[in-house]
Amino acid sequence: MSLKVKIINRSKNPLPQYQTEHSAGVDLCANIENDIEIKPLERKLIGTGYYIEIPEGYEAQIRPRSGLAAKSGITVINSPGTIDADYRGEIKVCLVNLSNENYIIKNGDRIAQMIFAEYKKVIFETTEEISETTRGDGGYGHTGK
Repeated sequence: MSLKVKIINRSKNPLPQYQTEHSAGVDLCANIENDIEIKPLERKLIGTGYYIEIPEGYEAQIRPRSGLAAKSGITVINSPGTIDADYRGEIKVCLVNLSNENYIIKNGDRIAQMIFAEYKKVIFETTEEISETTRGDGGYGHTGK
């Protein structure tokens, strides 16, 4: 099933694209005038030049590109970042360098991927108790390694 999303492309890069037939996400490219250096443990907000209109009931999730993260230590710091359906500004990606070496972002570099996900709004119902489960209140690490 396809989802139609309106897009304005104010960059000189192509529209976001799926790289393979079964890719879940489209790649986002950097839209910058000059190279940007990201030092170890430094964060930088990188523009894409893309503006989108997401249909109500959907969000766009911004996620790291696995190859960029594995090979260079460059990842999305708030992963996944959420773009709400009512946001109309430029899509920007907050990258962090988790390596020990400086990394250079160039115009047109594929810096992240974007996935669209449907969501449902919830209505909270105040109560005095909730149902019991086998897990109960077992939190982080309660099932072992």
